[in-house]
Amino acid sequence: MAEKKETEEIDYSLNNPDTLTKYKSAALISHKVLEAVTALCVAGEKIVTICEQGDKLLEEEISKVYRGKKIAKGISHPTTVSPSSFVTPYTPLTSDEAEAAVTLKEGEAIKIQLGAQIDGFGTIVCDTIIIRSADNAKGEITGRAADLLLATYYANELLLRLMVPPGLLATGTDEEKAKAQKVKPPTQSKITTLLEKVAKSYECNIVEHTTSWQFERNEIEGKKKIILSPGDGTKGEGVPEVGDVWGVEMGVSLGSGKIKALENRPTLHRRTTLTYALKRPSSKKILNEVVKKFGVFPFSLRQLEDERDAKVGVVECVRGNVFRQYEVVGDKDGEPVGRLLTTIAITKNGLQRLAAPPSPDLSKIKSDKKITDEEVLAILEQPLAKESKPKNKKKKKPAKKAAAADDDDDEDSDDE
Repeated sequence: MAEKKETEEIDYSLNNPDTLTKYKSAALISHKVLEAVTALCVAGEKIVTICEQGDKLLEEEISKVYRGKKIAKGISHPTTVSPSSFVTPYTPLTSDEAEAAVTLKEGEAIKIQLGAQIDGFGTIVCDTIIIRSADNAKGEITGRAADLLLATYYANELLLRLMVPPGLLATGTDEEKAKAQKVKPPTQSKITTLLEKVAKSYECNIVEHTTSWQFERNEIEGKKKIILSPGDGTKGEGVPEVGDVWGVEMGVSLGSGKIKALENRPTLHRRTTLTYALKRPSSKKILNEVVKKFGVFPFSLRQLEDERDAKVGVVECVRGNVFRQYEVVGDKDGEPVGRLLTTIAITKNGLQRLAAPPSPDLSKIKSDKKITDEEVLAILEQPLAKESKPKNKKKKKPAKKAAAADDDDDEDSDDE
């Protein structure tokens, strides 16, 4: 009884410094593996091979942290590599010969998504890259591919700024700060309208049903959500607040932004909290394996011990709602899609990017289009967080030690 009471009293919010530390540890792994997987994405390489290597790297890096401690850790999202017109994360199976043979092509807009979790605190990151052609030594991106990358990048930057709680970063007199804090956060309809202005500046459209979720411990689809361009009138719930962690998603299409289900086999699943009396031995076997390896985080059937058994057993698990199946969805017009996903924490000092796609080299992305809307440009100029104050009273330290100490100090101040 004493152990149970102690467990119930643990604070898993951002008020506990350990929580942000674990998120950051998971984020470092996500960043490192994303960089490695991006390097693997070259024309002619098989998607399934890249996904397998990505998961192997995730497991290797996860095994290096929190050694010897009784803390659950693992993959919060398997490595997925989605072809040009795919909207959702895609990870084929080696036992499906046709899909296992799919390779990357020059000029494709590829979406790479993956993540790690420490003690149930998951970070997920997604980046969009254009597969370079052999004769493009400088790596410059032009034409419609450039339009897509820029539209996705700036729409994502705008969305992040729209998620900062009103008045959080206000400056000036107490009266001015109080007034700023009374401003209502933008409605999700207003958010979509502003983002569409960015997309249309580059003759693109926001992908319908692009959804950002609040993250919680052992939960990547929490109570709050923001739904962009809802095609069926679906509404999001709640607003971002200090103390929240979110997975912020941005999807942009060179087409209409409308989506459709593709014929590819759904291979990405996630265990639900529902119980169901499974009858097939193969169903019971993979459920036990999933509980042990992945908890309630997403997993791919190719990560299971026997892929062919998994394809059989998963049917009953999905039918009984023990597993949630992620359908494979793509652009209705078959047009290229760009996606970004950033895991953020909202603290009293503003918005922190925990796991984020790398900033693109904008000098290499050439487009004849640009954003002209003054309201959008004004928001893009706003900061995401307060500037960190210099530490004056401390003795000088060697550069590396000073940087490490500053990181620790920033982390502590954010958690107060």
